[in-house]
Amino acid sequence: MTETAQAASPIRPTETVRRKVLPEAWFAWLLLTPAMVFIAVIIAWPLVETIRLSFTDADLGGESYVGVANYVDLMESRRFRQTVTTTFYWMFLSVGLKLILGLIGACLLNAAVPGRAVFRMLVMPPWVIPIAIGVIGWLWMYNGYFGLLSGMGQRIGLFDGPYAFLAGRTSAFYSAVVTDVWVGTPMITLFFLAAMQGVNRDLYEAAWVDGAGRWYRFRRITIPQIMPVIVSMALLSAIWTFNSFDIIFILTQGGPRGATTTLIIDTYKVAIGNFKFGEGAARAVVIVVLLATFSALYLFLLNKVNKTYGVK
Repeated sequence: MTETAQAASPIRPTETVRRKVLPEAWFAWLLLTPAMVFIAVIIAWPLVETIRLSFTDADLGGESYVGVANYVDLMESRRFRQTVTTTFYWMFLSVGLKLILGLIGACLLNAAVPGRAVFRMLVMPPWVIPIAIGVIGWLWMYNGYFGLLSGMGQRIGLFDGPYAFLAGRTSAFYSAVVTDVWVGTPMITLFFLAAMQGVNRDLYEAAWVDGAGRWYRFRRITIPQIMPVIVSMALLSAIWTFNSFDIIFILTQGGPRGATTTLIIDTYKVAIGNFKFGEGAARAVVIVVLLATFSALYLFLLNKVNKTYGVK
């Protein structure tokens, strides 16, 4: 009776139940599809379209194929070469000051002093305030007639009369650099501070017991330990500064006489201001190539620096 029931049963303990499932590779591609579509729509298609437009003379009246004429004109343009030089000078000077001031600020905020939490909060406003509002504040301070800086300069005898910082080529450029450093330093300071707080305190105590001074501990312990953060922030800040638009445009719009015209400002004026979309697209492609080349070279050199400090 029992043997008959077991024979009639459709379920066998040793039988493996097979189910149809999606192959693992297909499932992985299915998960990646939304991100790939997003990248294609937001990044890849505009980039391809920009490259296509760079080989045309597109404007409001239409477009026609001109080959590499736009690029030839750029290479032969003395003004464009000057713009490239100004852009890199602006980037290196601004980023260098941000890193130096950020490192100094992080060391001060990391010191065990009373009320350091308050000082950490005071670092935040330049980063938290919308850039446009902060830059407008600097625009007022740079004004020659009612600006704070001009008034103080006249009071202490530095200026004989109203001094418009944004009217001269040299003063306008360095004024823009100061404003950019004011905006970008707080973020770098906070990142450096976070990295310093992650350094093992035992290293400092052991060095102190061995008689190492503050400067030696800073060079031999702090810098090597936070080097990955320094590398990352230097590269990111360089890219952000290279592409900075709002600070210069609000202050000077690229003037006076092109003294603060960077590649981003120049591209905007040509493509949007003059409606020369083909020429503007060629400038945009040059910007992408320059940034890619700079990033690759920068990472290569800093990789050697990291190996020197023993950072993986």
